Amino acid sequence: MPKFELTNMIMIKDPKTGLVAAIDRIKSPLGLSLPGGHIEDDESFYDSAVREAYEETGLKVKNLKHCGVIHWLNTDTKDRYIVFLYKTSEFEGELKEFSDEGKNKWVSVEELLSCKAETRMPEYMPMFLNDDLNEAFGPWRENEDFSIYYK
Repeated sequence: MPKFELTNMIMIKDPKTGLVAAIDRIKSPLGLSLPGGHIEDDESFYDSAVREAYEETGLKVKNLKHCGVIHWLNTDTKDRYIVFLYKTSEFEGELKEFSDEGKNKWVSVEELLSCKAETRMPEYMPMFLNDDLNEAFGPWRENEDFSIYYK
């Protein structure tokens, strides 16, 4: 039976500087990423994003805007990894320096677009930056190149 994994990712943008909160992850997948994580059994997608943002950054976010879904499909096993995406420029608190996930820092959108990391941020960023997109679909096979389709 195929497995389904539900996760979230949040772009927290500082309205004063235009920089976004990022994590240089020390756990797999390694590299620069936005905050996010797994959705717990007893919480909504939105509430899970608020919780993950706080756990990983120390920032209390509010008024999150849903900006799409990324849907990864393993074409061999039919397992699905689904990421609910949110963004906000409304938060309270200071970005904490470290979390269990890695080192936190404010970075430019350009840095996320150009980073070469296991986190695949260049594939995720169009969903945060283009309001006309609703879904990205990435069918893949182990050890093969893949394409991602935006809709």
